[in-house]
Amino acid sequence: MNIYQDILLAKKTGKQLMAVLIDPEKIEIERLPTLVKLIHLSIATHIFVGGSTDKNNCIENVIIELKKATILPVIIFPGSADQVSNKADGILFLSLISGRNAEYLIEQQVQAAIQIKESNLEVLPTGYILVDGGKESAVERVSSSKPICQTNSELILKTALAGEFSGKKIIYLEAGSGATVPVASTIISLIKNNLSIPLIVGGGIQTLHQLTAAYTAGADLVVIGTAFEKDPAFFNIIKKEAIHENIS
Repeated sequence: MNIYQDILLAKKTGKQLMAVLIDPEKIEIERLPTLVKLIHLSIATHIFVGGSTDKNNCIENVIIELKKATILPVIIFPGSADQVSNKADGILFLSLISGRNAEYLIEQQVQAAIQIKESNLEVLPTGYILVDGGKESAVERVSSSKPICQTNSELILKTALAGEFSGKKIIYLEAGSGATVPVASTIISLIKNNLSIPLIVGGGIQTLHQLTAAYTAGADLVVIGTAFEKDPAFFNIIKKEAIHENIS
């Protein structure tokens, strides 16, 4: 499995990718089989696992159970060096390039480097850009890094380009978990039109309009949380049999 090559191919062919993000702190292990069944009924192409914190050190157990139930790529979305497991298929090697806290620019990456080197994980160097989603996010609290205001599109663009020029293979625009305002279409389009690497967009996407807007603006991969479990209307939007009618 080469996760990055598959993403590049999707970018080239215009295929819409979607990842479901599972936070180990917010999911009960016994509920995973039911959740995976829902994911398989959706258009999801990837599963991300991770969160800003993992106080109970349960990420590996969650990954093990997921791998029993799915053949979709399971990719770690780490909040720290502690969230590394060889049981996954790959890892987003995140650097919070929108912040200036060295702990999340490079220190956590240094702490995880040997463990990742000795693993079989496919490493996806990712420039992580936190933008204002209308409320304080867990990333902001944990990293002590302020998000970039969405009105400052020039700074977001400069940050994304700096990420690409410094060797990142993916740029991730994040409005934060539970965001009340997703990343604006104008910002997605601006970044998309100036990058040559894939663009991931996440945070606050909870409606058909927001999902369609992200794809139309140029997101190569859209990330949603597991909110669809609580909102059957949104789940109906992302079901395989409904998606062509809804957003094609």
